[in-house]
Amino acid sequence: MRYVSLLSGVAASLLLASAAQASDSMEVDMHTVSAEGVGETIGSITLEDTDHGLLLTPDLSDLGTGAHGFHVHKNPSCEAQENDSGHMTAALYAGGHYDPDETERHEGPYGDGHLGDLPVLNVDDDGNATLPVLAPRLSVEEMQGRSLMVHEGGDNYADDPEALGGGGSRVACGIVRASKESEDAE
Repeated sequence: MRYVSLLSGVAASLLLASAAQASDSMEVDMHTVSAEGVGETIGSITLEDTDHGLLLTPDLSDLGTGAHGFHVHKNPSCEAQENDSGHMTAALYAGGHYDPDETERHEGPYGDGHLGDLPVLNVDDDGNATLPVLAPRLSVEEMQGRSLMVHEGGDNYADDPEALGGGGSRVACGIVRASKESEDAE
């Protein structure tokens, strides 16, 4: 049964990838993050606009096996910052989930909450994440000047019993830079 689900996911991802518009794409380098700051590169995530939303195709390694919370955060930073309790926290400068409509709700990629709520990132038994995910309410343009965040644990797309889906610590982060065209327009 597990292999049927995996094959279905792969088939759907391949269909989505074939619909991607290559001209509206960009690559984001992802790094480990800790309370000490930004660490080594663990791969990249390609962002592509499709007719069905934003396709995020990871090529990541060295992550813990299983499902991980995956989000767009509002600030373009992966640096550690001191939290309200006085402790340094990994990638806290990235701020909270991208929520331009100020919904203040965590409802997942298909809900009406944070626009930055993405489908979970699945990591195989070897620590690799390569299965694409689709964010139906986002585009490459909206991603610019933000950060991508991978959390230690999964995501239940609710604020109960733990806030923000219970994903836990931030373990990997990448900055989505402005495109060359956007920089030229300024």
